[in-house]
Amino acid sequence: MRRFLDLADFERDEVSALLELARRLETSPEPRALAGKILGLVFFNPSLRTLASFQSGMARLGGNSFVITPGQGTWQLETRLGAVMNGAAAEHVREGIPVLASYCDALGIRAFAECKDLANDLAETNFKAMAELVDKPLINLESAINHPCQALADWKTMDDLGVPRNGRFVLSWAYHPRALPLAVPAAAVHMAAMRGMDVVVLRPEGFALPPDIMSKARSAAARSGGSVRETADRGDALAGANIIYAKEWGSTSVYGDAQGDAKLRGELTGWCVRNDWFTRTAPDCRLMHCLPVRRNTAVADEVLDSPRSIVQREAYNRLVVQMAVLYQMLKGV
Repeated sequence: MRRFLDLADFERDEVSALLELARRLETSPEPRALAGKILGLVFFNPSLRTLASFQSGMARLGGNSFVITPGQGTWQLETRLGAVMNGAAAEHVREGIPVLASYCDALGIRAFAECKDLANDLAETNFKAMAELVDKPLINLESAINHPCQALADWKTMDDLGVPRNGRFVLSWAYHPRALPLAVPAAAVHMAAMRGMDVVVLRPEGFALPPDIMSKARSAAARSGGSVRETADRGDALAGANIIYAKEWGSTSVYGDAQGDAKLRGELTGWCVRNDWFTRTAPDCRLMHCLPVRRNTAVADEVLDSPRSIVQREAYNRLVVQMAVLYQMLKGV
């Protein structure tokens, strides 16, 4: 494996093999497997789980890592192509990224969407421009429209808990005081479709996922025997659901318009996941969320602190599946 950028780059049996490797490393550690290997991590955006789990995973396999947060102890890096660099950034990624790649055996990059231009974000313009500069194994730590590490951990979490491959997976929009990127919802809906699930995207009007994202998920579902649809009807979506995956994202009908987005979401504070979402139609349903989560805004305490919440298991599995990615990418290289 040279690149781990998108689950869609792999066949379903390849994902299954990666998950089996993760389970093996979980129960039978190999603390010297990556001795002498170095992982570089570049974070243009904040992180807690991704940063800590990759460093921990590399250490558990006997390797080392370094972390670069541009502008915090290092030069600020400019990402725009053709930029006139007369502002805060002292160095361009076209010089900085190849230098960092030369210092390590694999490189991971996190670069969120700017949430200004939907077509630009869907095209992964910034991430792809940096990826083209890397001649080493490369990991997507979250880009504008994808988060494959989270998606792989979510898949393993459902496997661990015996969630049926053909069960109902509801990706539900949840309230947040500001617009957030589409990376996790896009990755989650594709992952569940690839797993073969009955996928329902539950969202208010104005927050439909872009056609490109839905089309990609439907193609995965067609190959796996699953299905994908969208609705604004909560009762319809949750009937018989095995999983509610709560996630916040910005309006796609007024993408890049902060005032328009705020006006839409200002009416939607009731989209906080509470116990009454489950009691009638999905009593045995589990709650998933990638974290961080705003308590009593996106998801209520009564749900997060209940046995139905599996968010901590998801977070733990980030470590396990990423160890498998690193092992397959660097063992024997």
